[in-house]
Formats: sequence, structure tokens, C-alpha cells
Amino acid sequence: MQQLRRENAQRVLEHMWGSGAATASELMEVTGLTRATVLTLCKALVDEGWLTSAGTARRRGGHSTGRPALRYAFRPDAAYVIGVDAGQHGISAAVADLRANEVGRAHRRLDPEVLDPGFRRDEVDEAIDSALTAAAVEPERIRAIVLGVPAPVDLDGLSPGDANPFWQRMNPDLITLGDARGWPAIVENDANLAALAELRLSAEAPESSFAALLSGERFGAGIVMNGELVRQPRGRTGEMGFLDMVEGVGSSEGLGGLARRLARDALAEGRRDSSLAGVGADRVQAEHVFAAAHREDPLALEIVEDLAGRLARVCMLLGGLLDIDRVVLCGAVAPALGDLMDAVRRRLPENPYAPWLQVEASTLGADAVRAGAVRCAIDHVRAHALEV
Repeated sequence: MQQLRRENAQRVLEHMWGSGAATASELMEVTGLTRATVLTLCKALVDEGWLTSAGTARRRGGHSTGRPALRYAFRPDAAYVIGVDAGQHGISAAVADLRANEVGRAHRRLDPEVLDPGFRRDEVDEAIDSALTAAAVEPERIRAIVLGVPAPVDLDGLSPGDANPFWQRMNPDLITLGDARGWPAIVENDANLAALAELRLSAEAPESSFAALLSGERFGAGIVMNGELVRQPRGRTGEMGFLDMVEGVGSSEGLGGLARRLARDALAEGRRDSSLAGVGADRVQAEHVFAAAHREDPLALEIVEDLAGRLARVCMLLGGLLDIDRVVLCGAVAPALGDLMDAVRRRLPENPYAPWLQVEASTLGADAVRAGAVRCAIDHVRAHALEV
């Protein structure tokens, strides 16, 4: 009987989680439960902090006899979650309520040349503490933490070191970070989390099939098929190392890294017909290149055309291989890709394998992985809310 009651309570909570205030009659209609059962369950959920009494409601028309119906509403502050983007160049952590409203953030920059795993763990921990302080949320109110890393992650939250030692350095056993605090922890590939964030924004989410392509320092893809994230036990779905063997692409180096490298190489070789020379070969970054291309700087335009050719091939490959509808460029570099996206779209009609493919830039920018981590953590809390 206790199990049945918990299942019924979960049905009520599931409806309330994604809706506004509701009366017992409305909950009876959507759950199929009796009035007495609904009222009992709502009282229990109020006592446990998941729901709150939200005043009363009279029938439409304003004229009815008897007491007005009591309304119930979900409490987004019933618990909190933490989402972390633990990238190679920086860490972004956020505390959010159960409706994904971020109430506190923290950011820490990292020197990508410092690869000490212990240092990285400490920096992630510091970012989490800073986000908690900014949110003024007590640690015991956290119900889950999700950390995104630039590495494949298996079902145990670990990253392999056999093919690439960099992966383990990016994920130095981060799955254990929640142990001392009593938090359930999930470690996930960053592109997968970006895909989850994009899925939440997708109007056609139940049928959507797309690749969320992180394109900063390295290419990595989160694959969504028919509204579901594709995930294999080894966690290597969407790894793009095979691009080393693709003619016209040549490596899995991402757009941000490529733009920076190509500009620095050209300037170091003496190229001076560009405003990028004023930035300096040792200081120029990808954002300088994309901004200069928008101003029709000759060197920047050459780099954008080079990147567009590579990216178009990557998108055509993904579209033809996976039969997906679109490729979404994600990450901090995405908002600056307007001219590059135009150049890519000009090449797409050349695609004989997926002529329907759409390519677009995410609106989430640098927040994509962290937003996906928050959503993943909320999904975990939602699935386990009433477990003893």
C-alpha cells in the first residue's frame, strides 16, 4: 500500500511540476484518482515541502455556492540543484531552483596549460562553493549536482585515459565531488549537456533529431534522435576524433581554436594587410577574427572561408550519416558566427547526402553546457523526488 501511495503521489507531483496552480478537481481529471485520494496526497506533498496552498478558486462566472476550491501550486524552491560547466579554459557553476531559475553563479578562469588533476578538482570545488555563497543557499538544500566535462564519460561517471590522457585530466574522478556533502552527482560529456539544453528550447522536441556541435577548442557533438539523447555505455557517442581522417577537415580542432591559430600563424609570417595586426600575433583570439570578418577585413574573411569549408563538410557528414534534421553550433563562440554561418549555408546545396539539413547557431552561447547541466540535475531530482 505504501508503494501504491508513493506512485500516486508521484503522478500528482509530475503534473504539478510542469504546470501552474490546480484544484483537486483538476488533479482528479488528469490523474484519474478520487477526490479523497487527491486531497490526502496534496496535504502530504504540502507537508513534505513540494507543494504549497495557493489560495482558492471559484467556478467560472463568479457565482457558485459552497466553499471555493482550494488550489495547490508547485514550489520551485522545494530544493535546489547545481550545474557545472567544467571546461578546459574555465569553470562556470550555477545554483538553480527546480524551474531552472539560476539564483547564484560563479566563474573561474583556468590556464589550459595547467593540467594537474588535483588543482582542477580544487578549482571546481571552489566554483561550487562560490556559487552557493552567491545564491545564499545552504548545502543541505541541494538535491543533485551535474558536471559537464570535455571528455567522453561512461555510465560510472569516469573518463577513459587509454586513447587520450587529456580526457582523464579533464575529469579527475569528479563523480566523487558530491560524496562528502551527501549530494547525488552526475558527470556528463559537455556536448551531451549542450544537446539537452537545446532540446528544452526546441518547439518540436518530441520529434526533434539534431546534433549539438560544440565548436570552441575541439569539435564534439551531442546527438538527439526523435527527441532523445543518444548515449552508449562507453560515453563516446559524438566524439569527433575521426575528423582527422576526413579530407578537407583534417582534425577535430574546433572553430575557436582554428580561428585563433590561423590568424596567429598568418600574422607571425608577416601578414600586415589586416586590422588583426594591431591586436598582435600573440594576443589575437577567435572573437577578434570574427569581428574583423564582419568589417570585411581581408585576412579575417580568408579565415572565415577556410572555416566555413571545413564546417560545411562536418555538417554534411553528420547529416548524411545520422539522417538528422539540423546541426546546432553551440558554445561561447556561437553568437559570433553570423558571417561564418552564411558562408556555410552557401555550401549546403552542394550536399548530395542530406539536402534538407539546416545549420544554425545556438542562442545560449557560453551558457549552453551549464544550462544543460542544470536541466539534467532537475530531471534527476524529478525522477527520484519521492524515493525514501
